[in-house]
Amino acid sequence: MHKRLVNHCTIELSLIPDGPILIKSGKEGADPTKPDMEFVETYHQDGRTIYLPGSSLKGAIRAHAERIVRSIGSDSKPTNPNLLWANDPLNDNYDYLKDRKDKQKKLSPPEIHLHSSFTDRLFGNTSIASRLRIEDAYPTDRTQLKLEERNGVAIDRVFGSVAVGPFNYQVCTGGEFKTKIHLKNFTLAQLGLIGLVLRDLNDGWFGLGFTKSRGLGTVRVQYEQAIVQYPACVLNSENQISLLGHSNLSWNHTTLLGVGAFLEESERDRYGFPKDDRLDTPVSAEAMPLGFGVQLTWHGNTVTDLFERSVKAWKKVVMSGATS
Repeated sequence: MHKRLVNHCTIELSLIPDGPILIKSGKEGADPTKPDMEFVETYHQDGRTIYLPGSSLKGAIRAHAERIVRSIGSDSKPTNPNLLWANDPLNDNYDYLKDRKDKQKKLSPPEIHLHSSFTDRLFGNTSIASRLRIEDAYPTDRTQLKLEERNGVAIDRVFGSVAVGPFNYQVCTGGEFKTKIHLKNFTLAQLGLIGLVLRDLNDGWFGLGFTKSRGLGTVRVQYEQAIVQYPACVLNSENQISLLGHSNLSWNHTTLLGVGAFLEESERDRYGFPKDDRLDTPVSAEAMPLGFGVQLTWHGNTVTDLFERSVKAWKKVVMSGATS
C-alpha cells in the first residue's frame, strides 16, 4: 500500500511549555558549568538551540494512542476482527504475522496489515512502515526561550533519607516550539485518534520528556493549520474531486476522504480498510501548487473542526466493535 499515495495530511502546530519541561540529553557534556542533566541541543538556523526531538514526540503520542485504544478495546489480538486492540511493542513476538505452517515465513503485505493491531497500522512495526511522521520541534524565536536550572535529590523509600544527590537539571519554562505531523494513506478513524491524543496533550493528561510524574512535561497545543491533500485527484469541470484514471470515482468538492474511498473493493477488503470512508466538511477543495492534485486547508482554530469530524469516524469504528 505504501507504493501508492492517495491522501496526505500535514498538521502544523506549536507546543508551548505550560510549566517546566526537560527532554534530557543521553549523556553528560564536558562543560563543568552546565547542569548534571542538560536539555538536548542541536544547530538550527545558524545557532545552537534546545529542541524537542521528533522521536520523543512520536513516542509520547504513540504511548497515549495505545492507552486510548486499550481502554476501549483489547491489549491482545481478539478473535473478533471488528474489535480494536493495541499490542505491546516491547514484548510482542508477532507470531500472528507469520505463516502458520512455516514460522520463518512472513505473511503477504495485505495480510500483515489486516492482522496488525490498530495502533501498529498507524505507527508501524517491524513488518509494516509507519503512516505517521513527526518533525523535530524547533523554537520559533530563540530569544523567547526561558531556561532555568533546578536542584533535586532522590529519596530512599525505606529510610526516607537522601539516596542520591543533590543534582541539578536544566528545564525550559517559556518559548514556543513549532513542528509538523505528517500522516499518509490514512483512514479517517486514524486521523480522529490523533486528534484525541493532541486534545489530551493540551489538557495535560500526559506530558513530554523527563520526570512527568513530578509535574514536568505539560505543554499547550496551538494549531497553525492542517492541510489534507489528494495528490492523484483534480477538480473536474463540475467542481468535483475526481480521481485521475478512474472516471467513476468523484466526490463533492467539500469531501474529506480516507484511504478506503480511493481503492477498489477487492483491494480495500484485502487490507481491511473501511468502506465509504468519507465525511462532508465546510472547507472547499482547491488545486495544489503547480496545478496538479487537490487540497483542503483548515486554518488556526478551525483545525479542531477537522478533528471533530474525524472523531465521528473513530466513534463509528468503536461502535461497530461494541455492537458486533
